[in-house]
Amino acid sequence: MNMKNPSESFTMMTEMIMPNDTNPLGNLMGGNLMRWMDICGGICAGKHSEAHVVTASVDHVSFEKPINLGDVIEITSKVTRAFKTSLEVYIEVHVLKITGAEKLKSNHAYMTFVALDSKTYVPIQIPKLNPVTDEEKLIYESAPRRRELRLILSGRIKPEQATGLRKFFDEMDKL
Repeated sequence: MNMKNPSESFTMMTEMIMPNDTNPLGNLMGGNLMRWMDICGGICAGKHSEAHVVTASVDHVSFEKPINLGDVIEITSKVTRAFKTSLEVYIEVHVLKITGAEKLKSNHAYMTFVALDSKTYVPIQIPKLNPVTDEEKLIYESAPRRRELRLILSGRIKPEQATGLRKFFDEMDKL
């Protein structure tokens, strides 16, 4: 199975915030944003895995800046690590005025997707990721720790089984 660079599956979506997307205060409803983030991340994951994918987990979603009626958002997603059948995708949301004059980061999250066989819906092996830039390599190397944390929080492993996290915190204690 071939390796893929993160740029091969990079995905960007653009949306304009309309009245039906907002709450009574005129801000984008968080659930609508999360839906769009899931769609953008799923497209990215599907492009990398060359398969249908399902969302397995969503890490903490930050809501740093409100998104208002009439704003335009750009949602970008990039694969940060590919495991055997699952992959981690980093999603960022930037808000800008319709004129494009000001662009500010508003939200971000890591999401995990699992690739499935389209006939049996059984998880399938996916291509490995080949990080290219220094930033991609750094995020790639830290992905197993994020994965262990997700597995602890979901109850799939016990904290004492998280050897990568334990090693990381032991190294931090030495500093």
